[in-house]
Amino acid sequence: MKKILQVLGYIILGIISFCILYIVAEYSLSRLSASRKEAPENRTIQVFVKSNGVHTDIVLPVVVKEMDWSVLFPYANTVGKKANYRYMGIGWGDKGFYLDTPEWKDLKASTAFVAAFGLGESAMHVTYYNTIEEDDLCFEYKINEEQYRALVKYIYDSLDLREGKPILVETDAQYDDADAFYEAKGSYSMFYSCNTWTNNALKKADMPAGVWATLDKGILSHYRK
Repeated sequence: MKKILQVLGYIILGIISFCILYIVAEYSLSRLSASRKEAPENRTIQVFVKSNGVHTDIVLPVVVKEMDWSVLFPYANTVGKKANYRYMGIGWGDKGFYLDTPEWKDLKASTAFVAAFGLGESAMHVTYYNTIEEDDLCFEYKINEEQYRALVKYIYDSLDLREGKPILVETDAQYDDADAFYEAKGSYSMFYSCNTWTNNALKKADMPAGVWATLDKGILSHYRK
């Protein structure tokens, strides 16, 4: 019995040590800037980095010279089927979290386990907006055409495609009448979260970002004045 208790003690100590190391690493690396360059020139395209307090999205103009997102993600795929929105938020995450956990009170242990250990599928969440306002969880940033093309490529490469088109997730789990879900590549895990996807997108586009981030706070720290 004494040996069993000793083993259990080591296991518990190991878990606690891992959690402390994880928290310290995430906090430090998410706030350490991944860019050593100065901001690119000719930055005229308005984008936003937006959080709901847990999950981050990249918010882009629906139509610019380089891209019309309503062609890739049609308005008709939303519940409201309205048109002519000005902005579109894009986020990536675990499909189980997206579809089965609209609120934290709905979280199941099985969903959390699958997500934490990268065992589930992923989805892209697209949300349309008429207006976007800056606040403590939403920050504007200007980018140029080259940066915008990098974002487009990163998002496109994250999608599962059928005949070159995104695959709509048929579900009634939309959060409102102006959003939709699409099949995506990759798996969510404790080391690669929805915010890691956003952070990597920002790095690809040469925007302010951390070295590694799994929480929204580290990402937003690069945009707070």
